[in-house]
Amino acid sequence: MYFLDFHNKKDKYFTIGDNKHQKSAFLPFKRQSIVNKVSPVNLKLEKFKSEQLREAEISLHLTDKQENELFSLLYDHKGAFASDKEPVGVILGHEVDFMLNIERPYLPLLSRPAYPASPKSREALETHIKELLDLGVIRKVGHNEEVEIPTPVMLAWHNRKSRIVGDFKALNTYTVPDRYPMPKIQISLTQISQAVYIATMNSLKGLHKHVVTPRVRKNSRIIVHCEVYEYLRMPFGIKNAPSHFQRMMNEKSSLKNFQRDG
Repeated sequence: MYFLDFHNKKDKYFTIGDNKHQKSAFLPFKRQSIVNKVSPVNLKLEKFKSEQLREAEISLHLTDKQENELFSLLYDHKGAFASDKEPVGVILGHEVDFMLNIERPYLPLLSRPAYPASPKSREALETHIKELLDLGVIRKVGHNEEVEIPTPVMLAWHNRKSRIVGDFKALNTYTVPDRYPMPKIQISLTQISQAVYIATMNSLKGLHKHVVTPRVRKNSRIIVHCEVYEYLRMPFGIKNAPSHFQRMMNEKSSLKNFQRDG
């Protein structure tokens, strides 16, 4: 074991032990910070990834650079995604509105009771109602609110999964039609016949992203075995839903061959 006895500490060199002729010195060393400054943008991006993309499945074939570029692209357009505040997203500036071609007092045909439902159907209905309430798509109508046009609902089953749909046949009969041109599938297929890549996107609860006017809210109320509810977003089954959705997509998007499926 060796011990160093330093002398002449005030100068830029030092000697070791009794050897006064050999001078030694430490190399200059500048301490570097090991903590890099974190950009506020990076912090927001990491928060966006952990909150909004926590269930996203990212391809394992992407390089780190490609993955970072993908995350940055998604973050730059984060307004297109649903959030905790807007679970299904919302499209502003395109409120749904329609008028009826009849005047008050409305016909008895427009005021119908709830349909009978089996215990299994009631359970499914209650599950759907709770989901729509949690998503902010509907609200419960108060006991002191006038309900002029209650529409009964049905359950549409597909692949053992159900969806709640209002039976708006009577309401649609007296709704002023919105005659908007819809694209033809054959024409769209012809236009993309020479395409090298074809991409498709599925919008989660696409109709429910559209806010409805107070008039539509009152006219599109639904009745189930337990309560009456009012749609705050565009419901499935109303007459002018396809026209409104198509017009919005044509105005908001530059896609020429967009068409709503279903």
